[in-house]
Amino acid sequence: MRIINLASGSDGNITYIENGNTKLLLDDGLSCLETVKRLEKIDVNPNDIDAILISHEHSDHIKGVDVFSSKFDTPVYAHENVWSGLDGKLKKVKNENRKMFDNRFTFKDFDINAIEVPHDVKCYGFSFENENKKISVLTDLGHINDNILYSIKGSGLVYLEANYDKNLLMKSVKYPLSLKLRIDGPRGHLSNNASSQVVEFLAKNGTRQIVLSHLSRENNTPLLAYNSICENIKKQGIIEGQDIMIDVAGPNISTMFKLK
Repeated sequence: MRIINLASGSDGNITYIENGNTKLLLDDGLSCLETVKRLEKIDVNPNDIDAILISHEHSDHIKGVDVFSSKFDTPVYAHENVWSGLDGKLKKVKNENRKMFDNRFTFKDFDINAIEVPHDVKCYGFSFENENKKISVLTDLGHINDNILYSIKGSGLVYLEANYDKNLLMKSVKYPLSLKLRIDGPRGHLSNNASSQVVEFLAKNGTRQIVLSHLSRENNTPLLAYNSICENIKKQGIIEGQDIMIDVAGPNISTMFKLK
């Protein structure tokens, strides 16, 4: 199983996941042209993408879906609760390529669990399993609950949102108070401090690799997110580099991970 983040953050999000002969995109928040360029950089032919899975309707997750699906005849999968917000935005996706899934479904070489997360629109994270390997991707959520933690437990690798630093957010002169409250609210995004609590849980339950994801361009930095979370988990006796590894995804192509 291979996974790589092709883009992460405020300007667009794409994750490529591969197992055996199955090649998936989770979201496509860049233009079709840019998506193709990034796939070619990792030696993946866009014609070989079996499907695009959509987490939710926001543009930084679906910007390239319409054109990509139309150009390469790629099926697009979304939960029926998400399709209600996509129908007016994905006008070029053929009817036969509009696919719905339940919370658990099998797609070729993957057993996939769609995990509903609290956001201001219907939104889902995902776990991808094959035999004894499990990868989870969890972004765009305002808070964590027990069901979410249970769903990602046992993952060898987790892409986890660390969207903002609360001090930077509240001091921002670019964001109105209403937007600050939305981001910091229970259906907004996950802060560095909240993310560190999830990292602590995962480290104590066998996860060995975290990739901090969906960082805000305005209210976070890779170094700030990394240092903040490392310091918080250290207080709980968890040492980055020893008990768990932490990377940070950004707007460019990040590290390719392989689970054997």
